[in-house]
Amino acid sequence: MIRLEGADQDVPAGLLTLVETHAASVGSRFAYGMRYSRRPGAIDVDPRSLRLDEVAPGIEVAPPGDLALFGAIRDALPDAWGRRVLANTLRIQEGQLNDRVLIDNSSPNRSGALDFRRRPEDAPHDSGLLRPMHLDHLLDAAERIEEGESVPQHLLELLGEAPTLGGMRPKAVLVDQGRQWLAKFPTRRDPFDIPLIEHATLELARLAKMDVPDTRLIDVPGRGTVMMIARFDRGTEAEGYRKWHMVSALTALGVHEMDSPKMAYADIADALGRLGAAGQVTADRHELFRRMVFNILVCNDDDHLRNHALVHRGDFGGWRLSPLYDVVPRPSGGSERFLHLGIGAQGRLSTLDNALTHCARFALTTAAAAAVIDEVAGVVRQWKGHFEAQGVPGSQIDKVQNAFRLPSQIGLAQVNRFL
Repeated sequence: MIRLEGADQDVPAGLLTLVETHAASVGSRFAYGMRYSRRPGAIDVDPRSLRLDEVAPGIEVAPPGDLALFGAIRDALPDAWGRRVLANTLRIQEGQLNDRVLIDNSSPNRSGALDFRRRPEDAPHDSGLLRPMHLDHLLDAAERIEEGESVPQHLLELLGEAPTLGGMRPKAVLVDQGRQWLAKFPTRRDPFDIPLIEHATLELARLAKMDVPDTRLIDVPGRGTVMMIARFDRGTEAEGYRKWHMVSALTALGVHEMDSPKMAYADIADALGRLGAAGQVTADRHELFRRMVFNILVCNDDDHLRNHALVHRGDFGGWRLSPLYDVVPRPSGGSERFLHLGIGAQGRLSTLDNALTHCARFALTTAAAAAVIDEVAGVVRQWKGHFEAQGVPGSQIDKVQNAFRLPSQIGLAQVNRFL
């Protein structure tokens, strides 16, 4: 099922068949419905592997390569945190959560516009949404799951199923001020106040002219700081929380999760060229380059392909790079550092001069790319003052100090020769 733009109900898109061996998921097949492609506004379920102009209705196709599921379907299933919640809810081990269990127990609050039902006429899963007043109970449930404890049913019902982006950290979807937000929780094991630092870092990215969703902080007495980030795949309450389809860069590239470290930012830029909305590709490539430079400067090495996404909206004219999310500095004592994704001719080496080497893949001249690097470096150089203005105490600044290297230490002089 998929929610097409402007519709208030899901419509059948096609039939997914799972292939299992001894209850283990080993593959799948998908066939578009005979009527789907004729619907006004019909879009690709998976823009990389299930293009409507390439896959005939009623014809079963398998995922590319060694993928068990199509990327867009994989994106719509619970992430690592969601699986922990679901295993606790079903009172089973995480290893028992095969694709069928994940699909049968999926929540309509997942990212993107897909839903799963055994029959089109089946009612959708309950999509009850909570408000900030429930945060104390949500944090209680999340803490129990983090500690491997059994969670009382009334708390599990509050927590619900987690969204499908955001990785291993505890979180939940909340409604406030007429919008849906992803609430990201602290944990006892955090080396620093991660929600507070992530909020300050995203606001720093906004100052450096990146596309960042609205963020805010909620202090829960005795529990810690919760960061709220506005969902960019949902409309407002007045719009009925309309859904926009969304896929990860992992899906846009059609690769297996294990292959993510072999990929580079330039590969995402190439995917934008293949899939991106007409007239918007250059702007999105420039934005992606700016984010790569920012990640170098703040030492955000959790920049894997699931932490980049594309969103499909009618007013975009198709697929565009999503707003920025999941950016947290990682302190390190090493003088030589690496991002998860490749940067330039020197691979994943996290330096500004390396970022310059493949700038043409981002539709930038060397001089234009050097100007972007210099501009972003100028903003990040003032990170301490910005963090203080965002309410980050000195003790927390000290804990992340080693994430931030001086731009002059990582190749800015070589870059500035091209200005």
